[in-house]
Amino acid sequence: MTPDALATLHTHLLTALADPPSETRRLFHGRGRCWPGLEQLTVDWLQGVVLVALFKAPEPADLEALKSMLLDIDWAHAGAHTVALQHRYLPQSTTEWLVGQAIDELIITEGGLRYLIDLGKKQNTGLFLDMRYGRNWVREQARGQRVLNLFAYTCGFSVAAIEGGAEQVVNLDMARGALSRGRDNHRLNGHDLSKVTFLGHDLFKSWAKVINSGPYDLVIIDPPSFQRGSFLLTKDYQRVLRRLPDLLAAHGTVLACMNDPALGEDFLIDGVTREAPGLRFVQRLENPPEFPDIDAQSGLKALVFRQD
Repeated sequence: MTPDALATLHTHLLTALADPPSETRRLFHGRGRCWPGLEQLTVDWLQGVVLVALFKAPEPADLEALKSMLLDIDWAHAGAHTVALQHRYLPQSTTEWLVGQAIDELIITEGGLRYLIDLGKKQNTGLFLDMRYGRNWVREQARGQRVLNLFAYTCGFSVAAIEGGAEQVVNLDMARGALSRGRDNHRLNGHDLSKVTFLGHDLFKSWAKVINSGPYDLVIIDPPSFQRGSFLLTKDYQRVLRRLPDLLAAHGTVLACMNDPALGEDFLIDGVTREAPGLRFVQRLENPPEFPDIDAQSGLKALVFRQD
């Protein structure tokens, strides 16, 4: 993190803060490798809270220089009351509060929808901002649909689907705490929870339950790249894809997602062709412009497939 790199970050932030977003957005995405020296740093705007995340331990002098630069910004003028620095490279993702008081939870908005996120106590906040266009797409497609949301996490896709008029959404994730937060997110938006099902199960031990709740007009697959003891993307994604014929209604649609920088979209296209040949590739959704990447195949991949 050279002085030139910090100067680039400083300029980028001042430009972004001259007209702060009205909703939650990423302000700086160094992980796309477009700015040398800043590859391990991101900055998110959480509507009054600024979250700076470091993904690799910097040299002590570089860390102090980063803090000094951040403290030199007039955050109040930009409408921010809190600045947090999260050390994602540490086991507990320790968070320092550079400006303002520590905050455990925060309600943010995206596309007019409200989400409850965590700050300072978990590695992830509960809403992946690079999936904004994916949630928008689901909202646009969902009217009258029966939706299956696999690896649902805090149910962002489910919130978007119900808001878009889905008939029913089934959320599955083995992390029951995440699903509980999903219920909170639906309640925040005044949704009818009788239209939403939450299954706190290991998918690979619960196929019968998932299939019996179908068939589904839209299946969303958004797994972690790796989850110890439960999911390895390169091995287990294929196991999900080969079940799609059992899950989908006639002319059903699949949104298959992946965020492993080492694997391009061909991993999903080839996998669907092999495991579910009745589906055809339709499109890859664009990523939000605030997530530039030096290699389009390294960023988020959200691919749409349809059964004819």
